[in-house]
Amino acid sequence: MDKYDILKKYFGYTEFREGQEILIDAALSGRDVLGIMPTGAGKSLCYQVPALLMPGVTVVISPLISLMKDQVRALNDAGIHAAYINSSLTEGQIAKALSLAAEGRYKIIYAAPERLITPGFLDFAMRVELSMLTVDEAHCISQWGQDFRPSYLKIVQFVERLGRRPVIGAFTATATEQVKEDISCVLGLRDPEILVTGFDRKNLYFAVETPKRKDDFVLRYVREHAGESGIIYCATRKNVDAVYESLCAKNIPAAKYHAGMGSEERKISQEEFIFDNRPVMVATNAFGMGIDKSNVRYVIHYNMPQSLENYYQEAGRAGRDGEPSECVLLYSPQDVMINRFLLENKESNAEYTEEENEAVRERDGERLQKMIYYCMTADCLREYILRYFGERRAVVCDNCSNCKKEFTETDITEEAVKIIFCIRETGQRYGINVIAGTLLGDDRAKLREYGVSRFTSYGSLNGRTEAEIKQMINRLLTEQILVQTQDKYALLKLTARADEVAWHERPVILKAPKYNPVKESAAAGRRGVSASGKRRSDLLNTRGLELFDRLRALRTGLAKEQSIPPYVVFSDKTLTDMCVRTPLNKEEMLLVTGVGETKFANYGNEFLQAIAAFTGGKKEKLYYGESAFAEPTAANRKYFRK
Repeated sequence: MDKYDILKKYFGYTEFREGQEILIDAALSGRDVLGIMPTGAGKSLCYQVPALLMPGVTVVISPLISLMKDQVRALNDAGIHAAYINSSLTEGQIAKALSLAAEGRYKIIYAAPERLITPGFLDFAMRVELSMLTVDEAHCISQWGQDFRPSYLKIVQFVERLGRRPVIGAFTATATEQVKEDISCVLGLRDPEILVTGFDRKNLYFAVETPKRKDDFVLRYVREHAGESGIIYCATRKNVDAVYESLCAKNIPAAKYHAGMGSEERKISQEEFIFDNRPVMVATNAFGMGIDKSNVRYVIHYNMPQSLENYYQEAGRAGRDGEPSECVLLYSPQDVMINRFLLENKESNAEYTEEENEAVRERDGERLQKMIYYCMTADCLREYILRYFGERRAVVCDNCSNCKKEFTETDITEEAVKIIFCIRETGQRYGINVIAGTLLGDDRAKLREYGVSRFTSYGSLNGRTEAEIKQMINRLLTEQILVQTQDKYALLKLTARADEVAWHERPVILKAPKYNPVKESAAAGRRGVSASGKRRSDLLNTRGLELFDRLRALRTGLAKEQSIPPYVVFSDKTLTDMCVRTPLNKEEMLLVTGVGETKFANYGNEFLQAIAAFTGGKKEKLYYGESAFAEPTAANRKYFRK
């Protein structure tokens, strides 16, 4: 079998996605690989396909038990023998799994990093041919990553103990340039094939909203997306409980997840969500890293996260199947205060020196500031994200809330000069509230205490409102003409760019929406048209949507019989393709994306019968427009039969 045979037989695809083949070929040739690919881009195939073609065993390092279980369950369902080794198993079960792997039963073993240097695992690794060591969520090995885990350093110790060094593969979805270099250096990658496919998730719609009442927004949004699966992230357990209770009070089938719940309660809640019994999950960021649920149609952040890395990783849990999905962040100034408090009270890492801990705190503050700028910018949200991760290219995505709005542009250079002068004149010793009050000429008690009326800039913008002055200051912050200190005082400081503005060498333009920026989602009902573009309702006609619902019900029934999540049977994307192609025999069904030979053997006949019963055994066009089936390439032409 070659890589295309593996791809079709086990995974049901006839084409590799962007970048997959490059990394697969490099690994098969014996080179180390580093793949930085967005969530949903198919990172797992980049090591699963080589694992099945290499002679020995592939070990995959994974940080979470739930992630391992999800991956192994999906592999076994596809006909690939795999196992996991972690603390959820007894020592006897672990010994049995390693014994079977040594005998050739398992080609892929998932393991927690802590497990690697235990005597039993080291003995296993010395006895078998270890073809490849894959480090998933590789950013965890970097102290500059958003989720550094000291246990990941055990991977280096493990490799040093091996008699023969395997191919090493590292994969992550979010990594700045510094984190990318850290991964390569710490893991000691040798002449690696480094591939960054880009961080853009074109199927995701990004929005920042500032509703007066977040609870009302959430309730309205969830009702408009009834029947769809979504995650609502909150910064605190208290908020999780409150949002969960408000949804349940309106008879919305929701689940909740946070560290204050018992382990069994969290497990049940997670399974209710995965199995679509309760399609809405309200959770802290403790939830989701290991959840491979492909049909999450929206992610709402009730509170602003602490960094763009965290936000993009959490938002990226929407639309893993490539279908249009929405990522909505609900912003309020209170979120800034909450996050600053959480960072100030964050425990120091005992394995770091005081200097290293101070550097981490400073980096955390910088990340938070960039997150705040994301919430305040009037520019394209997608471009802001991509620029943060090092992709410097002009983007007008027409698929984010800012690109959907119409803005008026106002030259505020003269006002900016006055703001800069005020900050300089007051010694760069105050935050946004004092500076705005000084420019306004306000007579508050605190301003009298500070004696700001003695400054010449006092009242220099008294023709503006305080809200307008703060909006201008925020614009200067987003353009990094000003910065704020990374402490609870958040003092305004001038950058080198401030001199360019002061000398009228750099104009400052304020963009303001022509209409109310609190624009609610345009989607209505689970078949409504989303702001994110084409959805099933745009592709399938009324009959097609009816067939989709029947196939989804069949999928749910089969999943319950086998106690597996519905998306493990077939993804929403696969069901949609079935409705478009309406296969009536095995050959036609194998052309459906996501249907391999093993999947067909397990479920194919049931879905063929359902389609035949719906169509009367005749071909029927259940979609709008022309068919857009992929044309075969020379490599995979054998899978396309007339």
